[in-house]
Order: sequence, then C-alpha cells, then structure tokens
Amino acid sequence: MEANLALRIAAHPSYQKLKERRTRFGWWLTGAMMVVYYGFIMLVAFYKPLLSTRLGEGVMTLGMPIGLAVIVFTIVITAIYVRRANDEFDRLSEEVNQAVMK
Repeated sequence: MEANLALRIAAHPSYQKLKERRTRFGWWLTGAMMVVYYGFIMLVAFYKPLLSTRLGEGVMTLGMPIGLAVIVFTIVITAIYVRRANDEFDRLSEEVNQAVMK
C-alpha cells in the first residue's frame, strides 16, 4: 500500500507543479545568494582598497556595512522562501494530500 500511495502522489499534477515550482524557486534563491556572497568574497580578494575605505573619522570601513548587507540579504531571502513555502507550497501540498487520500 505504501508503494501505491507514493506512486499516486508522484503522478498527481499538483505534486508535479509543486516540485517544479519549489525547485525553480530554490535554484533562483541559491543563485542570488551565490552572487551576493561570492561577489563580497571577490571584493575581499581582489579589491581590498574599496573595502578598506574609511567612512568618516572613525574606524569603520566600507567593508563593514557591505558585510552586514550580505548577512541582512541572507535573512531577507530566507524570509521570502518561508513566506512562499507557507503560502503557495503548503497549499499545493494540501491539494495533493486531499486528492490522494480519497
């Protein structure tokens, strides 16, 4: 019975839609995070003078707010994923559950 249930779930159109949308969205977020993170690492590796530019008279450099922006970006895209998962992906999962468990 378990194998039959798994086959019914895998064949359901809402499951296919869920899998495709979640995968595509996950890759988009992964790409965005890689661009931001590796862009920052490339700045650290190849353009240190920009990051070491002082802001004002204190000890803060431009690299500090840029590094903080990378962290904030990570939190924001996590929140975006959670919001979409709680809305669209959970709705599609519920559709599959209701249709397959009849």
